[in-house]
Formats: sequence, C-alpha cells, structure tokens
Amino acid sequence: MDEIGRIAKRIVSYEADTLICITVLNSSEEKAMVRTKVELCGVDTSKLPVLSNEVMTQTFIRFQSGDELAREELVMGNLRLVLSLVQRFAYRGEQADDLFQVGCIGLIKSIENFDLKHNVRFSTYAVPMIIGEIRRHLRDHHPVRVSRSLRDIAYKSMKAKEQYIAEHLHEPTLQQLSEMIDIPHEDILFALDAIQEPISLQEPIYHDGGDPVFMLDQLKDEQVSEESWSTYVFMKESISKLDIREQKILAKRYYYGETQTEIAKELGISQAQISRLEKHAIRVIKEEYNIDYR
Repeated sequence: MDEIGRIAKRIVSYEADTLICITVLNSSEEKAMVRTKVELCGVDTSKLPVLSNEVMTQTFIRFQSGDELAREELVMGNLRLVLSLVQRFAYRGEQADDLFQVGCIGLIKSIENFDLKHNVRFSTYAVPMIIGEIRRHLRDHHPVRVSRSLRDIAYKSMKAKEQYIAEHLHEPTLQQLSEMIDIPHEDILFALDAIQEPISLQEPIYHDGGDPVFMLDQLKDEQVSEESWSTYVFMKESISKLDIREQKILAKRYYYGETQTEIAKELGISQAQISRLEKHAIRVIKEEYNIDYR
C-alpha cells in the first residue's frame, strides 16, 4: 500500500452533514471515527491520485450502477481539486482544514448529482458547487453580523448562479440572476457585498524578505494631508505652552464653538478680558510658527 493508503488515507463520505473519516492505520487495522476537522498533516498532497477523463467516466458509470467503492475512488481522485480551490480562500483567516472539510462536502454533492449526459468534464461541474459550499460556510460564520434578509437574498443568488452554471456552463448576467429569483439586481448586489469577508488592516499584502507591508500602510485619508497634519502637531505643541486659562478659552471658542460672552460667564470675567486673552494666545501661536491662523 502506498504512503497515503498506509499512513493517512481518508475515505470521506457525506452522511447527514457529517464527515465520516476512515483512517486506515495498516492493512489489518481500521478505525472509523467521526471528526469535525480533516487533518492532512504528514500527507504529501502531491501524491494524491488524479483520475484521467477516461477513468473518471468509467468510474462514474460504476458508481451510478451502485458501486460504492467507485464513489470512494471519485472522492480520493478529486481531493486535489478541493485543495486547489481551498487555497483561493486562504487569506480569509479560516483554518485550511475546516475549509477542506467543507470543500469535501461540496465535492461529494457534486459526485452524487453529476450526470454523464451533461457531456462536460466533472471538474467544470464540480468547481462552482465546491466554491459555493465554501462561500456558504464563510457566510454562516461571518465575523460581522449580517441581517437574515440579506443573507437569504445572497444565498438564493448563489444557489441560482450555481444552478445556471450547471445548466449553461457559464455564469449568468446580473439581469438573468435577477429574473431567476425575482429580486431587483440592486438588492442582489447589496446582499452579496454585505456577506463579503472584511480584510484586516493588519493583513500583510507584500513580503519580500524584509518587513511586511500591511493593508494599513496603503491607505490614505484624503481629508488629512501631510501639511495639515504638521499644522495640527505644531498647534497642539504651541497651545500646550499657553497658560491654563488661555488654553480653556481657545478650546471653548474653536472646539466647542462658544461665544466670548458665554465663556466670560463661565469663567467669571468680562467679555473684554476674554477677547484680550484670546487675541494674545493667537498672536503667540502665529509668532512662534508663522501660521496664517484666522
């Protein structure tokens, strides 16, 4: 028996939304166990079997004739397809093992529903179903709460899209999708956008042997320029050098928007004194940093 069959061969079956993983420890000992997680550690995925189109067709004929062993061969022969699709979602922060398990559910559904009369490659039929299963998993475990109505619209849209692809072998237009489920295309777009996985600002987007570049590093606030930021720093530093009463007056005037009369009542001095203290504070700032402050 080869390495995968001898060490960690998994025969995956779909039973009531549960993955039954049968681990063959050696030729004479088999241990069946129910897992919520598929482990591939220690298995050389490059050695997973790949079925040719001819063998795939013959195996499907056997399976659809009631040969359960053929079903297992179809699963094992397409695990590399699942792995390749799981890699597309690696950036989402999900455990690869969890996504692999979900992808296997999509694979098995594809095997059970595939019709040779379609006269298409099995992978063409299976890919959208596997991706759809993974996306539903990500949607249901989304870290941001999305309303039930939006999730329902998104689910209907993805199901309709999968059905259309299975029948026509290409993706539907937004208008076609809208007509299929009788939902305005604007609502479909909004729902699908709502269930997208958010990207962390601390997500590394580039790494070339040195310090990684994070998403946060690439964002720019159009309302805050380098010049305005420098001005803010200078202003904050100079205001801290004023006496406490002048700091309070500037804060109340330019942060809280109070009038000189209102400030005078709060501090218990005249409006004329407030005006004089305010002008003095502004003059100090302008003289120190030569800022045209009005």
